[in-house]
Amino acid sequence: MKRLPTAAVVAIVGVLALVGLLTYGMVASDPDDSIDDALARGETVTAPGFELDRLSGPGRASLADFRGQVVVLNAWASWCDPCREESPLLQRWHERLERSGRGTLLGISALDIDSDARAFVEEYGLTYPMLRDKQGDSLGPYGVVGYPETFVIDPRGEIVAAARGPVDEEWMREHVGPLLERS
Repeated sequence: MKRLPTAAVVAIVGVLALVGLLTYGMVASDPDDSIDDALARGETVTAPGFELDRLSGPGRASLADFRGQVVVLNAWASWCDPCREESPLLQRWHERLERSGRGTLLGISALDIDSDARAFVEEYGLTYPMLRDKQGDSLGPYGVVGYPETFVIDPRGEIVAAARGPVDEEWMREHVGPLLERS
């Protein structure tokens, strides 16, 4: 049997290593879809905790601060056009949640400049609590890869719905409305 030249063996090993690295990179960079998979199976997922600085004013807040309430968690950025489009809807739903005494909308400004994010909040008259996550690290466990993304968290701290993209009135009625009636 004829042996391959050393250079050919090295080239083949190099190509296989490169293919392996590319495959690993593609798998590792895919969004964590375990939340979506669980929701598709009709299951809930415990919402990953976080503690972040408030966007305006001093102090920090955590998801745990809202335990016992319905939380509509919205990841957004001031440079995101769909985030701008859904902001008035989110403000209306925050007011509804606040009036009910059963929940809140919680915004996380991610990958944004603080002054731009504060200007966004002022422009749209947003009154719900806003936190800032300059690097987007707190959203990794949620599988966030784009903006906006919204998660509905029940009073027990379980994610019961997720929207990868902007939400509309129908989505909010379907996923948030029943929790307000039950709570």
